Amino acid sequence: MATVLNNLGHRDLLLAGAFAGLGLFAIYRRYNSSSSTSSSDSVKVSTGAEAPSSTKPALAARSSISPQQHEPGEWKPVQFDYPTIVPSADDPRNIRPVPYRPFKWGEYQVMMGLRTMPWDEWFELDEQFEHYYRIRENRLRTRGERLVQVLPATPGLVNGGHDAAAELVQEMAEYLSRRYPTMYTVKRNESASDSSGWYGLPSIKEITIIPVGKTYKIDEEEPMALAGMLAQDDIAIMIEGSDGQYYLQAGVVLIPGMWRLQDKIGMSMDDIHISGTVPQYDSKLKFGMNRFFTRMPLDKPVTRANYSFQVVAPPDIADPSDPNELSWAKTMKGDEEDEDNKPGYLNAKDDAPYESGGGNGNPAVISDLANSTSAVNPSLVRMRVERETLRRLPRTGAIIFAIRTYQTPLVDLASEPEIPGRLASAIRSWPEDVAVYKARAAYESVLGYLDKQYAAQVAAGLTSPLGAKE
Repeated sequence: MATVLNNLGHRDLLLAGAFAGLGLFAIYRRYNSSSSTSSSDSVKVSTGAEAPSSTKPALAARSSISPQQHEPGEWKPVQFDYPTIVPSADDPRNIRPVPYRPFKWGEYQVMMGLRTMPWDEWFELDEQFEHYYRIRENRLRTRGERLVQVLPATPGLVNGGHDAAAELVQEMAEYLSRRYPTMYTVKRNESASDSSGWYGLPSIKEITIIPVGKTYKIDEEEPMALAGMLAQDDIAIMIEGSDGQYYLQAGVVLIPGMWRLQDKIGMSMDDIHISGTVPQYDSKLKFGMNRFFTRMPLDKPVTRANYSFQVVAPPDIADPSDPNELSWAKTMKGDEEDEDNKPGYLNAKDDAPYESGGGNGNPAVISDLANSTSAVNPSLVRMRVERETLRRLPRTGAIIFAIRTYQTPLVDLASEPEIPGRLASAIRSWPEDVAVYKARAAYESVLGYLDKQYAAQVAAGLTSPLGAKE
């Protein structure tokens, strides 16, 4: 793996479609209010440390500097007082995935439940770690040049992404080894003059992921690619430009689902959302999101959860290495390498769910289903929840946007008390622009199935007839 990481050159980055989710405005509203309302639809985080000594800038005064006090694009490094990270009580290999259910009864609202992240919950690991690692390692090895990118500086506009990526790897190594000591061990540099790690310790030179038996020498790896292998999250790095806009300057996105995020590299946050046709972005989201990024301090990371659905291939033609299409939603989107690929609802040409012909060695090429009105078997539908976290790095001032994807079969959701009714209500409540954005036509036929499951639960006394079912 070290060889693969070292040989990655210029790459096409993917910025997760989750980043174009509708809830970041909610972060701004909730974050800037005095409310601390918690929600099962939101999540938490932890912080990191500083860049390797080779890129370590001089520190400014201790963390009293707020983002509002610097000139756009000219962040002054801050010596940050890292909180104590409490080790996980359980080995992640014994932890089941968090059951996020970020949908509600009744009328759809742009606002979603969210909260400030506790520091102990930056990256969530669970029993699926090794499965994710195998998929991510294979994607990096076979498509690395498309899935990882670190852009150089654009003189006069925005800094490059390398220093932030190097800082991020140190942050992750510090956090992960403290939070999950049964999963990671680290070795530190031995120089007596090196105090650039957390709590004044030397920086980390080596990290081992115990379950997979991999050791990475941090200074010998491409930092952004290494960051993509340490946890189960995809990561995008946003850096402020001299115009006050934040630009996507680096990232590793190995399991994007339905977005070829290479199309977003180097874009400003506004352009990312506008090109992604995010509903109501210009009228309702733009001002709040930009203001939130500008004002985000070091000590208040935030989180939210976004959700979507995908249809996967039947078992007889599914990829055995990734049957749930975690990495790329081929059934919804077609070939990932298609140069003309666009979001499905802009690219659908017919309602046929499958086309003959083969391709990439597969027995069938699966066509774009995003606008299909054909009935779909509920057993082939998956909910994708993206747990999104945002935190600012102290040395470079970059904002780290991490995306952990969770997949749940629809039939499993439908077995949970009350959930099929609430989910059906939520899907029906989407305004037309949101329904198009979420490709509802591809799986709308499952609403009848959800209704029946919910009615059966009510009849059996498993749940009460809650909510306003349309």
